[in-house]
Amino acid sequence: MTFCVGMKVKKGLVGIADTLVTTGTESITARKVTIHQYGKHSLFLMTSGLRSVRDKALTYFDEVLEERDQEFDKLYKAVNAFAAQVRRVAEEDKKALEESGLPFNLYSIIGGQLENDKEHKLYMLYPQGNWVEVSQGTPYYLIGESSYGKPIMDRALSYEVNMDMALKIGYLAFDATRTSAVDVDFPIDVVLYRADSYDIVEYRYNAHELMQISEWWQKTIREAIRELPHDWTNAVFSKLEDSPTPLKNVIQD
Repeated sequence: MTFCVGMKVKKGLVGIADTLVTTGTESITARKVTIHQYGKHSLFLMTSGLRSVRDKALTYFDEVLEERDQEFDKLYKAVNAFAAQVRRVAEEDKKALEESGLPFNLYSIIGGQLENDKEHKLYMLYPQGNWVEVSQGTPYYLIGESSYGKPIMDRALSYEVNMDMALKIGYLAFDATRTSAVDVDFPIDVVLYRADSYDIVEYRYNAHELMQISEWWQKTIREAIRELPHDWTNAVFSKLEDSPTPLKNVIQD
């Protein structure tokens, strides 16, 4: 499985992708994010799904960029070009994959800004090649193992937060996923794009760099639970005291 999240906030874009790839009983570390930029053409692409499908679609997409990049003056046009390559791979490989019991399940997050985009953009692409654009109301997309990190994203992330805060929230979503899912792990690749800069930066974090943050977060959660108001629990625990047969008398050696 995979953890990838793309976030769009007022000042820019933040992306986080884990690097664990599992194949049968084997695990390797591999990049799940690629960066394509020169001049005022800046975009990053993160994927979740079968590695073979990803690699083939990206190879085709790289050829398209080499031959036709000057045609893409807005990000959605580049997204459409990648979608066409995903459909091309589906035509070539989907039937054989499904006959082998493997799903055609390539999901992608594409973010960036091209010369005629009025602002930075973020899209989520489905395996069928159709896409949706991230809105200010829900300024993120998670692909891969999304269930564990989604609650903190929904509670804490908004379009108005700064990029630093978005990175912290995204990391905590990854940490929740890493804690509960065996197929998501360090290292993580972080990409940042500041609005109108046409420059994407990237950094890889290893576990030892961020483990103290995970430990601090776990300690903070436990302390917050201890401080949680408890008056509401009295309604049920009072029934133990009022019970005609106390629990301690029921349990016997």
